[in-house]
Amino acid sequence: MGVLQTQMFLAALSFAYFSKALSGSYLKSTITQLERRFDIPSYLIGIIDGSFEIGNLLVIAFVSYFGAKLHRPKIIAVGCLLMSVGTFLIAMPHFIIGRYKFETSIRSSMNSTSILTPCPASSPDPPTTRDGLSTVASAVSDGLLGRRYSTNIHPSVPGCERESSLSMWIYVLLGNMLRGIGETPVQPLGISYIDDHTRQEDAAFYIGCVQTVAIIGPIFGYLLGSLCAKIYVDIGFVDMESITISPGDARWVGAWWLGYLIAGVITLLSAVPFWFLPKSLARPGEQRPSGGAPEKSCFIGDPMCVERKYRPEEPANLAEMAKEFLPSLKNLLGNQVYFLYLCVTIIQFNSLIGMVTYKPKYIEEHYGQSASKANFLMGLINIPAVALGMFLGGVVMKKLRLDIMGAAKFAFGTSLLGYFLSLFFFAMGCENSKVAGITVSYKGGDMLASQEASQFTDCNSACLCSGKDWDPVCGENGITYISPCLAGCHLSSGSGKNTVFDQCQCLSEAGSAPGNLSATVGHCRRRDGCDRIFPYFLALSVFSSFIISLGGTPGYMLLIRCIKPELKSLALGFHTLTTRTLAGIPAPIYFGAVIDATCLKWGHKRCGGRGACRIYDTSAYRIVYLGLTLGLRTVSFILCVMGFVLLRRQVRAEEKNPGMVNGGTELESLTKDENSSLNCDQLIRNSDYDPDRETRL
Repeated sequence: MGVLQTQMFLAALSFAYFSKALSGSYLKSTITQLERRFDIPSYLIGIIDGSFEIGNLLVIAFVSYFGAKLHRPKIIAVGCLLMSVGTFLIAMPHFIIGRYKFETSIRSSMNSTSILTPCPASSPDPPTTRDGLSTVASAVSDGLLGRRYSTNIHPSVPGCERESSLSMWIYVLLGNMLRGIGETPVQPLGISYIDDHTRQEDAAFYIGCVQTVAIIGPIFGYLLGSLCAKIYVDIGFVDMESITISPGDARWVGAWWLGYLIAGVITLLSAVPFWFLPKSLARPGEQRPSGGAPEKSCFIGDPMCVERKYRPEEPANLAEMAKEFLPSLKNLLGNQVYFLYLCVTIIQFNSLIGMVTYKPKYIEEHYGQSASKANFLMGLINIPAVALGMFLGGVVMKKLRLDIMGAAKFAFGTSLLGYFLSLFFFAMGCENSKVAGITVSYKGGDMLASQEASQFTDCNSACLCSGKDWDPVCGENGITYISPCLAGCHLSSGSGKNTVFDQCQCLSEAGSAPGNLSATVGHCRRRDGCDRIFPYFLALSVFSSFIISLGGTPGYMLLIRCIKPELKSLALGFHTLTTRTLAGIPAPIYFGAVIDATCLKWGHKRCGGRGACRIYDTSAYRIVYLGLTLGLRTVSFILCVMGFVLLRRQVRAEEKNPGMVNGGTELESLTKDENSSLNCDQLIRNSDYDPDRETRL
């Protein structure tokens, strides 16, 4: 019965890891969708992403410490229920915010659906004052788009006050925070429960199984994100033939809410098995003492590697536990191996969390891919490469029977090689797409400007245009114009995606033949050089992820073996707490802020105010994104080298004096454990591996 219950718990925990990883990775896949739907910048998305860690921060220390003495399976079940509720809460704004009204400047004639006038009458006002007059065409009739759209509407417009007073992204933040609270007990209590109730030789295998199954979660999460990104946000309520945007447009919003409903149901199902599991189990091959579950882990600081008994189900006195909390924490932080491990993790996670959070967005914005394709590539190519690297790394360590120093050298070497490979990403850049008035002049020459004044020139002086609009059209000359009005177009025919603009005067300034003055709806996608580079970027991304992942997962075993058994849950929880507090929360925010700084053209909300970014400075985006990622890793390598030198000194000291209490015995037990290693860069990633973060990509 004990073996069956152990297997049942292992299966239930694996499913819980899968569900939380799926919902976490799906949230990352919807970053650009949320930006556009709620008209918010990247740094606010970083705050939303960091709210998961804030939820952990609120309860993780207490759950990890007190939860170890209570009914762990039921606490995990409650956590899964909270995660499910939080996931449903994230999707709720879709059902109360109303239909999505994307930004457009197309003006239609009430009397005709075939002949439209994108260029309104001229005005004596100078170009700099035209934005204030854009409300003349604030309403777009049903003739062209089949829906009613507005641009640059003043807050006094009916319906604007109600909409502008509600920040619907707050519900997404609160839902993600609730997910973080619910996820808290799953990792520390689940891993410690396995380690407490299985043989020492089986614990590493079982934990490895859980972590391997967890990797499948992000694969399905990104694939689900790819599928939902293809579906229009208001599918079923909109005639898709009547709208002018497609999945590659900077204003496109997919059915982001649908994936959260699916993920919420899966997470809800993961809670069910834990309600039927006992508080403790008997280890295979022995009878469980009536007083508690046996603890067999060897830990640093013991004079001998012996079996120890820890009884987490002893009657818990909350007052006594609270009194022991601070001394236990002090004892934990006094462990030098654990403290060094913690410091390096914080630096590494700042780099990796920030990089992974915005990697799909980087693929979208830099290489011109749709959100659907970016998520598909993340889920189907990058993550399996990580899983394969982790598996093969473990096989190599087992076959070579590496001791702690050999494992440390192997892990450091793979991490360093992955770091040098990542430097080649700087050379795989794309040039800015040609957008008149922003990246190129109206005559076709290179320029870089974010001022609205640069968008006006002689060719569109006869039109009363708004510099705040973003409704791009692609000219026959291969240059994108911010709007048909700014392209100087005087006629328009067709509807929806088939709209064609004619007599676009600005095309002639860029050298187009007199008869080729037409433009079509959408951004020009002709970037041949970038299309050639993108496959190489993908190949290098997969290969570097694989190399880095070869470092393996022995860091997790080092974490739980370098501490006393009664501090195991606290150590796991505190490690997660500090890394998420000092890395998981701030990293997405400041990464998002530096990305926002490279924006060249911001969208505008219906009721006024700045919306989501429409186009970035590609070169600046690449430099700040990759530079910040690799810069942080450089700092972490300095700490790794220092720790590596210290480790070697301690090993040599142990060889000379095996009886050392504070240094020798610690390393002696670790050196004998062929599955343990000090993994500087890569060990850190696996030690607290959280598929929500996908830190190895």
